[in-house]
Amino acid sequence: MRSEIYSGIKYKVNFISRNIPEDARLEELKLWCRKFHEYNLAPPYPGGSAGNLSFRLSPGQLPFIITGTAMGLKDSPDNSKFVRVESCDVLAKEVNVHGVIEPSSETMLHYSIYKQRPDVEAIFHGHSDEIIAATDALHIPQTKTAEPYGSIQLIHSALEILADYSFIMLRSHGFVAMGNSMKQTGDLAIEMLLKAKPRV
Repeated sequence: MRSEIYSGIKYKVNFISRNIPEDARLEELKLWCRKFHEYNLAPPYPGGSAGNLSFRLSPGQLPFIITGTAMGLKDSPDNSKFVRVESCDVLAKEVNVHGVIEPSSETMLHYSIYKQRPDVEAIFHGHSDEIIAATDALHIPQTKTAEPYGSIQLIHSALEILADYSFIMLRSHGFVAMGNSMKQTGDLAIEMLLKAKPRV
């Protein structure tokens, strides 16, 4: 269960340009946005969905494209709902982007994971009560403490346990799936959900 009500991003956004991201792989990202909604891996709330998805633009490089803040994943969004993140200054809480909307509240988390894990090409963050309930049973690595969304403390707690895992839990918050492709990342999230669901 999400421990904090969404109230907006917690960093400063510097718009390098107002250019809408253009990349053929955005169609695949939109597909996974819809799947996350269908599987309730990013539950809707008034004005958006509780989840954020991203992929790198080039292998091992830091620029990436991520869903915009307060974006409804079920809405078949056009490219204007996505943001290209060029760089972040986590300590200064500043994010440098191309786009027409602010990026997801967890942009700095995505950035920090990409920076620490050059092998990761896609990151899908979502929320699932079923997965949270099955965390111990499924032996999923989990952060030691529960931290506010979009915070530096949350980033530190995630990086502390990240190692080379592909799936981790942010305590009392949600999950982070990682992979070398969007398909691998999305399939992993769905697989964990199906493992977590009670057998009838």
